[in-house]
Amino acid sequence: MLNIDLPHHPQTLPEWLAHCERLHPTTIDMGLERVQRVAQRMGLAMGCPVVTVAGTNGKGSTCAMLEAVYTQSGYRTGVYTSPHLVHFEERCRIAGEPVPTQDLLPAFAEVEIARKGQGADQEEVSLSYFEFTTLAILRTLSRSGLDVVILEVGLGGRLDAVNIIDTDCAVITCIALDHMALLGNTREAIGFEKAGIMRTGRPVVVSDPVPPQSVLDRALEVGADLWRLGKDFHFAGDQQQWGWAMHPSHGGRRYAGLAYPALRGANQLVNASGVLAAVEALRSRLPVTAQAVRNGLALVELPGRFQIVPGTPTLVLDVAHNPHSVAALTENLDAMGYYPATHAVLGAMADKDLAAMLERIAPLVDHWHLTDLPLDRAIKAEALAQLLNSLPGTAPGGKSRVAGCHANPVDALRAAVLAADPADRIVVFGSFFTVGGVLQDGVPRMSAKHLVS
Repeated sequence: MLNIDLPHHPQTLPEWLAHCERLHPTTIDMGLERVQRVAQRMGLAMGCPVVTVAGTNGKGSTCAMLEAVYTQSGYRTGVYTSPHLVHFEERCRIAGEPVPTQDLLPAFAEVEIARKGQGADQEEVSLSYFEFTTLAILRTLSRSGLDVVILEVGLGGRLDAVNIIDTDCAVITCIALDHMALLGNTREAIGFEKAGIMRTGRPVVVSDPVPPQSVLDRALEVGADLWRLGKDFHFAGDQQQWGWAMHPSHGGRRYAGLAYPALRGANQLVNASGVLAAVEALRSRLPVTAQAVRNGLALVELPGRFQIVPGTPTLVLDVAHNPHSVAALTENLDAMGYYPATHAVLGAMADKDLAAMLERIAPLVDHWHLTDLPLDRAIKAEALAQLLNSLPGTAPGGKSRVAGCHANPVDALRAAVLAADPADRIVVFGSFFTVGGVLQDGVPRMSAKHLVS
């Protein structure tokens, strides 16, 4: 273990995070050479099976369901996901709970020592915020006495910092167009990047129903053990329950009469189906009972994924932030039934395909409450209003549906609550920062003005 006696190192987590933000000239710097060098100096390795999850949408839900199933089986789990909604510690969960702040601090100090180098033969290495914090969380997980580690890829796969850890089972969820400036502007190009988490001779579960050919080609090229939705495993369901089955070539295991996952939305069956395939792929090392599968899927929780908060009006929180995830959100909203009016609280990043996102969901929204977000990448609320008003069909009778522009998500939500009737619904979406913004002081409890005495 490295000596972590740093004379002037930060003492608190906010100080460490501020330090990480200052280290590297760019926020995102794809590549593994620098982060691998620091990891090697740290002797970083996991002593238990590792599941790595990549994809455009569904990664967080997949990780949460894996965590829930393995927890119900009695295993001590460790999970790394990003970004967080409110608190940084949410990125690292141990035994189902966010890691205590104090448990992270020694790992940050150890990364700093390794980054700076010891001796004349080790030069200082510049790490991005994501790379530094990833190393700190991986070190924390490696020393937590875990039975299984579940890692969510932050961006892409092949060149993401998480990919320095060899996976025992890779999971690739749905692949759609997002982060195109970094990953490529086609599904084939993006699929190639996601496929970078595959390893020779190890299982790779592909839960995208129509995966890019580049993913299938990469599996063949590296000699990975491909488990594909619709070919090697499949699911079917009705309004009451669903079932899952593996092809006889992979053992033929079946689950019938399953309750729908506690995470809402039709898209979660695709994610859950991939989870069950991953569980089967690792069964020889991590045996799981049928009851643990049923309990895990029934009890799984993950804030901000089509999260419905009871109250008046009904509140829906969803981190959907690209056209594919907004399409899923739209379908889920449509399935909720009738509401007199839908109010949307929206804040988003400027580099997203905003027109495609808005065109998909706009027919369901009656009133827009737009918000700035505290990032340079975010589009201003006023610019969002101009974009909305330029879309066909969003301004019937020449009257704008934009109810107002606000400085932050909390103010936008307050305005929506004031404008809404008790039977209406409010949907907050567009970014982790939008949903996280309204969760800063806990889950809001809705009480429309008409019901307040």
